[in-house]
Amino acid sequence: MTTRGAELLKTELHKLKTVERPANSTAIAEARAHGDLSENAEYHAARERAGFIEGRISELEAKLGNAQVIDPKLVDADGRCVFGATVDVESGGENTTWQIVGEDEADIKKGRISVSSPIARALIGKESGEIVEVQTPGGVKRYEIIDVRYE
Repeated sequence: MTTRGAELLKTELHKLKTVERPANSTAIAEARAHGDLSENAEYHAARERAGFIEGRISELEAKLGNAQVIDPKLVDADGRCVFGATVDVESGGENTTWQIVGEDEADIKKGRISVSSPIARALIGKESGEIVEVQTPGGVKRYEIIDVRYE
């Protein structure tokens, strides 16, 4: 993942541990105070939320522990599309810019595509001036690579 993606996951993990977990513990304690737990919907909802929070914390810790963090600014692949690269492409007279990122960082609206997406897989290893064809649900799309940057 990119350094930006790692920071986003660290921020989410910190929020879960310091804000969400304590708030949910308080909600469980308040629900317990209401009496009979077998028919207490607030208690069951808070316990379910606790399970979600703990599961997400475990997931984020595992991802961060196993992640290989790459700073796109330090990548120099001699103009080739690689993980972390920002690629300007042209298709049908329309220019688009994408950054190739990890799955957790992907957000097509912000111009970040997953390295495992069909478009990114077609772009990897190519350089400026090359044309790639990508099979999409709407048919084959052709993209000409205009520029590759590492920012």
